[in-house]
Amino acid sequence: MRSRHDHVLLAPGADASGRTLKAPSSRARPHVDDRLAPPETRVEYLDGAEIFAAPADTPHATQHFDLTYVLGAHVAPGYRGAVDMLTRADEGSDYAPDASVFAQKPDRGGHRRLEELAFEVSDKQALAVPTSKARRLIDRGVRRVFCILVKQHRVLEWSRETDGWRTLPKDAVIEDPCLVRPLPLQALLDAASSDDAVARALLQKRVPALEAALAEGEARGEARGVALGEARGEARGVTLGEARGEARGEARGEARGALLGEIRMAQEAITTVLQARGVAVPAKVARAIAGCDDPSKLRRWLKRAATAATAAEVVAGTRRKR
Repeated sequence: MRSRHDHVLLAPGADASGRTLKAPSSRARPHVDDRLAPPETRVEYLDGAEIFAAPADTPHATQHFDLTYVLGAHVAPGYRGAVDMLTRADEGSDYAPDASVFAQKPDRGGHRRLEELAFEVSDKQALAVPTSKARRLIDRGVRRVFCILVKQHRVLEWSRETDGWRTLPKDAVIEDPCLVRPLPLQALLDAASSDDAVARALLQKRVPALEAALAEGEARGEARGVALGEARGEARGVTLGEARGEARGEARGEARGALLGEIRMAQEAITTVLQARGVAVPAKVARAIAGCDDPSKLRRWLKRAATAATAAEVVAGTRRKR
């Protein structure tokens, strides 16, 4: 079986391997990096009309965070994720999807490639705007466009067949060549499910730091369990005592080793995510991370590491306002 989920969402026009579809229209267009909207502002253009991308409040803003946190961990090798990256869709449209995934290798001209996946988060905004954006991105050649409706707690995907949105089942997963493993929609809609999805994705990537932390935790747990079991068994001096002591010692040792392994894995993951994003990790921050043995706090820091502008923000009491 492919997975335990009832629904697997493959790339449009793809077979079971998830490969891509037909090429987009070949008519002349501006390059995706030819700017109409001024970068580093909140101005965008849609069909020649200037629009303003307003800052978000909760729960819209927190949905943005959950999306980038989960999506970033699932991006496959050879691809890059982006947040609010402007894309020139056509002559009169230049706007930024809330999150996107594109091939990391530049095109022949040395320019960045068109995104393959694009995500929009919609709260109070009329669905007409995300619809217009999606239609132009698809026409430009973006393979898949999704829209998260915050209030309705739903995820939509653009359908080429109907030229409109279709609602996805909440228990579905998104399977795509851009992703290292199928991305559960529930992880996008429920913050409580996001940590599990991110952890599974990072393990799927076989991040060296996480692999080493897991191996070290297992080795320590096994060694401590055997040692404690032998000591208790010998003290009792009977076969039954040895058996029970070894079993209990191994169980406790493995549990302790698993906890230490989880802590070490989280510490390594925070540093790995920051370094992978190009964020410098000063010695003071590294010591704070290494000195923390609270799994709950480390999980919060790992979430912050996905979007923090500096390493200090990860371990600080508050995060920088977006």
